[in-house]
Amino acid sequence: MLPFTKRELVKFGKLNTPAKVQDFLNTIPINHEPGGKDTVKSPVMVMRTKSAHCIEGALLAAYILSFHGYKPLILHLESTREDMDHVIAVFRDNGLWGAISKTNHAVLRYREPVYKSIRELVMSYFHEYFTNDGVKTLRRYSEPMNLNEFGPDWMYEEKDLWGIDEALDKIKHYDIAPKETLKTLRRADKIERGAGQIVEWEE
Repeated sequence: MLPFTKRELVKFGKLNTPAKVQDFLNTIPINHEPGGKDTVKSPVMVMRTKSAHCIEGALLAAYILSFHGYKPLILHLESTREDMDHVIAVFRDNGLWGAISKTNHAVLRYREPVYKSIRELVMSYFHEYFTNDGVKTLRRYSEPMNLNEFGPDWMYEEKDLWGIDEALDKIKHYDIAPKETLKTLRRADKIERGAGQIVEWEE
């Protein structure tokens, strides 16, 4: 296991709002998983390697939020096989839900804490969740998972956190809509698809 440096801990201490955590996460280059090697890096390994993809960013964000009294919660957005799943860190302010999201694209990003329920928060992502040809693909979402369930040291692990990834797949999930409704979805417009192609970090 690796400890965080004093400099890192001081930095985390200054990131005392979800918005500041999101701004910090945006400065970390995307993890393109060079060589095709899948990873689920812990927060300390994200800081060491200076890169993160969605679940890695969510884990780091949840950990930093826990520094400031929030529960370290992450949530799984499940898509069809034609698309990629997404993981976000969720938080609650004044009884309302918001989300921190690490993504390389112009969509599926930060959500202000203005949503009354987890479902309401998740549905704010629905129309942004589509493939390059405009097919909307978000199908299910999980309950928030509290990372405290994995003990006091998960954030320091040098090995990939596959146990957390697997637990997130197994936690209770909810359908977005009935199958009959999903069969009749309209495709995203051309301009929406174009916006979805914008990336923050080139490979």
